[in-house]
This record gives sequence, C-alpha cells and structure tokens, in this order.
Amino acid sequence: MKQVIVITGASSGFGALAAQALAQAGHTVYATMRETTGRNAPQVAEAEHYAAEHGVDLRTVELDVASAESVEAGIAKIIADAGRLDVVIHNAGHMSFGPAEAFTPEQFAELFDVNVLSTQRVNRAALPQLRKQGRGLVIWVSSSSARGGTPPYLSPYFAAKAAMDSLAVSYAAELARWGIETAIIVPGAFTKGTNHFAHSGSPADKARAVEYDDGPYAGVPEQALKGLSSLEPADADVGAVAEAIVRIVDMPFGKRSFRTHIDPSQDGAEIVNGVADRVRAELFRRIGLEDLLSPRAVR
Repeated sequence: MKQVIVITGASSGFGALAAQALAQAGHTVYATMRETTGRNAPQVAEAEHYAAEHGVDLRTVELDVASAESVEAGIAKIIADAGRLDVVIHNAGHMSFGPAEAFTPEQFAELFDVNVLSTQRVNRAALPQLRKQGRGLVIWVSSSSARGGTPPYLSPYFAAKAAMDSLAVSYAAELARWGIETAIIVPGAFTKGTNHFAHSGSPADKARAVEYDDGPYAGVPEQALKGLSSLEPADADVGAVAEAIVRIVDMPFGKRSFRTHIDPSQDGAEIVNGVADRVRAELFRRIGLEDLLSPRAVR
C-alpha cells in the first residue's frame, strides 16, 4: 500500500538512498534537509531530476532537525500537502572522530542535539498526526556502535547513537497502543559509500588532541580506521540499508521485525541486541505489560 513517508537527513548517504528506493517502491517520499536553497540546493535539484527521470513521487522539504520551528513547519507542510503521514524515518545524524577528552562539552551537546534531540523534535511534530490516524510506523536508523564492539576515538557519536537507540526502545512501548509500530534499523560501520567518515567532526581542543597523537596513543587513529575498513567485505553495499528500510515499510502492519541488522563486518551488535531485547520482552511479561511489545490496530 502506498505510504506517505518523511525522511530526515536525506541530502546524502543512507537518507538519500532510502528516499530513492522508497519512491521506486511506489511511495510518496518527502526527503527533508536543511538549506534547500543554499548548500543543499544541488541535492534538491538531484532529487527533482531523479523523480522526473524515474517517474516517481520524490519530493524535498526544508527541515533543519536542530530547529524546532523548522521541524514543525516542515512536518506541517507535508501533512497539508499530502493530507496524512504514515511513516517517519529518523535518519539525520553526524559523526565525530578524535580522543574523547579533546572534545569540549559543547561539542558533545551538539552531537547529542543532532543525533538524539532532533528525533524528539520530529516526534513531537509528527506523532499527533499518526496518533490521530490510529496507524503509523516510526523507523529509527541506529548504529551497531550502540551495542557492538566499538573502536576508540568515536565516543561522542557512539554515546549519542546509544542514547538514540535507548529512546527508540522506550518510544516503541509508548506508541504501541496508539497503533504506531516501531522498527530499528542497525547499520554497521560502512566506511565506504557515504560521507559519514569523510565529513566527521574533530575535537575543538587541538592541543589536547596532540597530546594523545604524540603520546602513547600515536598511530591509534590510523589503526582504528584501517582496522574498521579491513573488517568490511569487499562487496559491502550501503544500498543494503536502503533496501532493508523498503522491506520494513512494505511489510504488513504488526509483522515487522523490531530490529534489522545490516552489518557486513559482524561487530557483535546483533548478539548483544538479541539478548537485550529478550530481557526487555521478559520484563514486560513479568509486569503485565506484554501487549506493549506489539502495536495494537486502532483502526
């Protein structure tokens, strides 16, 4: 069934790929991004060209996930335009690389704002519409770093993704009785095919970072990135994440997997998440809230 879908952070990477794949699957897709008339104007033009060339319903909307005003305006525009909203995909995110101590608290706050608080802004703008409809789907693009083997020097990003994943789990139970389903996509460390690593932030305290780079941790950054890259199979394809999102969207209501891992490097997140999700399910059964483990069809 054709769905009206909004994706955050869709100017590049997983977001842009998922937007195209979902549009190809026959859905109405709103690819949101900031600075649609400025820095991301070429991405807007590219989306328009893709839609025209392939005859699909792919649209772009101005939406800066760091601004409540922008989020509210963007979501309102989508609902006014389409008359409904069926799927929300939390994809916007940013990475940083460097020793944890060299990042300022303000930098940590900025990473948490983009990766975590942004989802709360979008939910507060979009969920009233989904709840009114009595049916919907929220997809969270998490990361294997939330529970897998985590190499050093990525702490602000890893901490933020772990927080986002935790928020997704909490929301799942609180939306189930509204008829809103939750699906968590867990990509591994794709070092190629996106700008995630290339555009990662660096520590503001350069002097503190040098102390690490010239001290006992000399060579660690290069080894961490080289090691991650070596674990990635030659045929690893970031498009697999977009394909997984399409499969989840196209599945029948109530039949979707709570988590879907796409991790060619197999860093262990699937094992740890499997245990954690079973523990959560068992607790819900013990406290008499087992029904919150699955969405209830309201309409």
